Amino acid sequence: MAAQRGVLFQEKVSRLLSSSSTAGPVLKPNKPLVLKDEVSNRRVKRGGASCVTEISVLMACWKQNSFVESVCSAEMKAFYSCVDEAKAAKKNTSELSGMQGERLPPKQATLLLKRFPNLRTEI
Repeated sequence: MAAQRGVLFQEKVSRLLSSSSTAGPVLKPNKPLVLKDEVSNRRVKRGGASCVTEISVLMACWKQNSFVESVCSAEMKAFYSCVDEAKAAKKNTSELSGMQGERLPPKQATLLLKRFPNLRTEI
C-alpha cells in the first residue's frame, strides 16, 4: 500500500515537472531533485542530566557545614550511589539498543551513503 502511494506520488511529481503541457512545467525546481550522498554533521542530542537533586543536596550540606566532608558523608554516599545507578542504566540502554529503532549518528549515515551512493539523475 505504501509502495503504491510512493509510485503515485512520483508519477504526479514527474507530471508536474514535465514540460509536455502547453503552459510549461508547473514546478520549477531551483536545485536538482536528487538526494545528496551526505548528511549534515549535527551533534547527537544527549539526555538530561542525572543526579541533579543529589548533588544540590550535597552542596547545600557542604555550605551549611563550612565544607567539612565528614559531616556530609550520607549525602556523598547518596550522590555516588546515584552516579553508579546512572552509569549502569546508560550501559544497559546502550547494550540493549544495538541501533534497533534508533537513528544512525550523522558520521555513520554519511559513511553508508558514500559507500552506497544515490542515483544522480532526476525523476
